[in-house]
Amino acid sequence: MSSHQSLRVFGLIALFGCTPTPTLPKVNEPVAPTKEVELAPSKRTPPPEPTVSKPLDPPPEPEPSIDPVLKFSGAFAAPESVLYDAAADRYLVSNVNGDPTAADGNGYILELSPDGRITNPKLIAGGMNKLRLDAPKGMAIVGSELWVADITVVRKFDLKTAAHKSDIQLPSTTFANDIVAAPDGGAYISDSAVKFVDGAPQPAGTDQIFFVDKAGKVKVFAKSPDLAGPNGLTMIGAILIANTLKSDEVYRLTEKGARDDVTKLPGGMLDGLLAVDDILIVSSWKTETVYRGVLGGSFKPLLTKVKGVADIGYDSKRKRLLVPRFLDDVVEVYDLK
Repeated sequence: MSSHQSLRVFGLIALFGCTPTPTLPKVNEPVAPTKEVELAPSKRTPPPEPTVSKPLDPPPEPEPSIDPVLKFSGAFAAPESVLYDAAADRYLVSNVNGDPTAADGNGYILELSPDGRITNPKLIAGGMNKLRLDAPKGMAIVGSELWVADITVVRKFDLKTAAHKSDIQLPSTTFANDIVAAPDGGAYISDSAVKFVDGAPQPAGTDQIFFVDKAGKVKVFAKSPDLAGPNGLTMIGAILIANTLKSDEVYRLTEKGARDDVTKLPGGMLDGLLAVDDILIVSSWKTETVYRGVLGGSFKPLLTKVKGVADIGYDSKRKRLLVPRFLDDVVEVYDLK
């Protein structure tokens, strides 16, 4: 990742309330022992009465610790999303490769094998065969096509050949981020509403979620500041679930696009969102943690001390969590069996 991009990303973290690392107090210098003065026997202080020690509090529960079963590196440039293509049994990874909001033509999508190999480092790439791909983020399989959110458009590719098919413009959008396939065809796309002014991230006020049908027709499904920068999207059956970049909330959306079952998490600046059966898995940039839980209930840590986790994926065949580490240019795979 370039230093310019790193500044933008960390500026984004600061914008949405990440707490700074606390400064440790200084340790006092040792004090020289003072000379003990022997008292006369009659003036000596009697020894204190023995005290009964209280039982110690139970030790805190250890933090969850799961080691990755695979770790891919060496071919990524700000990996943003990992998608499992079950039909081809492969992992697809979108790479921003530059400024997340810049139409610079640098984005690309690579292909990984579940056995640990990078099988195609540039399956789809900006500039290849005159293709336009700028800062690809969320991806979804819609029928026989791969749909990719790319700043203000959805780009459609043939899933088998990777050939570009068409682009769908998202009106009045700023930061198209995640995308999830709808059960009856088409897809939902989140606009996290972030723009950069003089290199600094600013809220754009376009907080919304689109629905694009199979024919490519676009409509605004939900639009409100209360959406709080909708980011990760997932489906539980026909129910759309979203999390928030600008707060610490996960919620479902009604058929009319209203928020319901709003549930707070221990940390904010949320990104990745998955539904594995009825369990939600959510990543937080602020706490560097991946949580799991249910709407209306509590969310507990699944992975800790994992910074820069973006749009996570799920290998349903092997029951694996696919984790793109945006800041470290690696993709990790965790066994959830």
